[in-house]
Amino acid sequence: MTEHAALRGKTAIVTGSNSGIGLGIARSFAAAGLDVVLNSFTDTDEDHALAESLASETGARVRYIQADLSKAEDARALVEKAGRCDVLVNNAGIQHVAGIEDFPTAKWDAIIAINMSSAFHTAAVAVPMMREAGWGRVLNVASAHGLTASPFKSAYVAAKHGVVGLTKVIALETAEEPITANAICPGYVMTPLVESQIPDTMKKYGMDRDTAVREVLLARQPSKEFATTDQLGGTALFLCSEHAAQITGTTISVDGGWTAL
Repeated sequence: MTEHAALRGKTAIVTGSNSGIGLGIARSFAAAGLDVVLNSFTDTDEDHALAESLASETGARVRYIQADLSKAEDARALVEKAGRCDVLVNNAGIQHVAGIEDFPTAKWDAIIAINMSSAFHTAAVAVPMMREAGWGRVLNVASAHGLTASPFKSAYVAAKHGVVGLTKVIALETAEEPITANAICPGYVMTPLVESQIPDTMKKYGMDRDTAVREVLLARQPSKEFATTDQLGGTALFLCSEHAAQITGTTISVDGGWTAL
C-alpha cells in the first residue's frame, strides 16, 4: 500500500492551475493517483493539451474546465461541472501594485473577486459534496501576505488576510466531520512568472542575477531561496493525508522564514 493509496480515485479541483503553484499542486495530486480538474479563465487548445499531457504522464484522470473566477456564477459552476469534489484547492489569484490613493477601483474589485470571493463561492458548492462523500479537504493558497503586509499591495493583502479568515470559518463549521480546511501561505515561489521578472529587476537596479534575487526579490525571505512548486505540491498532499486529519483551521507557511521576522 503506497503512502497516498487512500487518495486514489478522489477528485481534486485546483483553481488557477494551468501554470505556477496551481500546476505544481495539480501535478503532485495526479502523481498520487487523484483525479484532477485543472482550471483557468482561458479555454485554449493548450489548456486542454496540458490536461492530456498530465494524464499521460501520471496515468490519472485529468480534465480542464474553464471558469472566470471573477464571476460568482462561474466559480460555482466550476465545481458543479466537475460533478464531485473531495479536495478543493483555491489557488487562483492576480496582483496589482499601487499606492492606496492611486489604486484603481476596478483592480481592487477584480483582486478581491478572484483572490478571495471565488474561494467562498467554490467552497459553498464543494463542502456539501464533501459532506455527502463523508470526507473532504479545503486548501486555500493564501500567502505570507495573508499573515503580514507590504506597502502598495492593499487589495492583495486584504484578500489574502480574508482567505485566512474564511479558512478558519470553514474549519469551525466542519470541525466535527472528517473534513479539514487549511491555508497554505507561500513566500516567494519560483514560477515562470517570477523567472520572467528577474531580467527586469537586474536592469532596474543594475545588479547581476544572484544579487538581484537575494537583495531585491528575496529581501524579506530569510532563507534567500525560493520555495518550489514541488514543495507546495508536497505540502498540499500532506494536508490531504490521514497524518493531517487533526490539522484544521490553521496556516502552513512555506516562506523561508519570512513570517518569523
